[in-house]
Amino acid sequence: MRVFHCPNCGADVFFHNTACGCGQTVTFDPDTQTMLADAAFCANREEIACNWKAEDGPLCRACAMTETVPDLREPDNLPLWERSEHAKRWVIANLVRWGWFTPQDTGARPVFKMLSEQTATGEADVIMGHADGEITINVTEASDAVLADRQERFGELYRTMIGHMRHEIAHFLFLRLSEDPAFADSFRARFGDERADYGEALKEHYANPKSPDGTHITAYATAHPHEDWAETIAHLLHLTDLLDSAASTGLSLPSGPPQGYDAYLETDTEVLLTLAVDLTIAMNHVNRALDLPDLYPFVLTPAVRDKLAFAHGAVRLT
Repeated sequence: MRVFHCPNCGADVFFHNTACGCGQTVTFDPDTQTMLADAAFCANREEIACNWKAEDGPLCRACAMTETVPDLREPDNLPLWERSEHAKRWVIANLVRWGWFTPQDTGARPVFKMLSEQTATGEADVIMGHADGEITINVTEASDAVLADRQERFGELYRTMIGHMRHEIAHFLFLRLSEDPAFADSFRARFGDERADYGEALKEHYANPKSPDGTHITAYATAHPHEDWAETIAHLLHLTDLLDSAASTGLSLPSGPPQGYDAYLETDTEVLLTLAVDLTIAMNHVNRALDLPDLYPFVLTPAVRDKLAFAHGAVRLT
């Protein structure tokens, strides 16, 4: 994610900011990827600190995608919804830079159901997932305590809300891209036939979980071609945004990225991956000095890199 600038004084402002230290209120424009001084506020600005500009109505582009909000009669749900929407805006802002969900993109947009396990009438079951363009997000995992518990319980140290958003939106991107028969043929050559029974594949995965191998980036990617795709896209977005964020703050190695580098404009996947991996190795080393987990401990084998390259070419609409 880029570092932005105040339209009044030019000071650095960040993606979540609603105002600069100089007192200037700021509003994010996803198309220009800039902070504005005079744009109409999203109607959710006061309630969940949404700092995007309103579009064709009271809501911003990202908030307009949310069809259902958590039960706000349960007071703890408001901050969880706020954190979850922040993660959604982050991922959508990333995808806008590849041409998704812009005024020029006339395709369908995802619909989000933001649900909580805690309601005013008691606990509810919430299963994250995607079905026919509808994405269900369990905002309960925006709680640090709940997230830490599930990271430990499921053995997914890198389970995060932004990660969930990237994974579930990836399923929606597949739905859009598969409208082109040529995409489906190329996809199946690398990921397998997604028409295989999904329910049975998940049952088998949970009954006999596999470790990630030379062709899958994570254990969950082994479950089914749909999950392999979603994990691949999530990691592509992880690495692209990691590299872009590092470049925007001037963080680099002697080998790059160069000053002014825009990871979202990079068309050579090998260059993108090499720069990102070199940075993660250095950051992993720094984290170990503080006895913290590696920032990015995943191995990108040649087969995984091939999938990432295919995904990279497919999702760049611009």
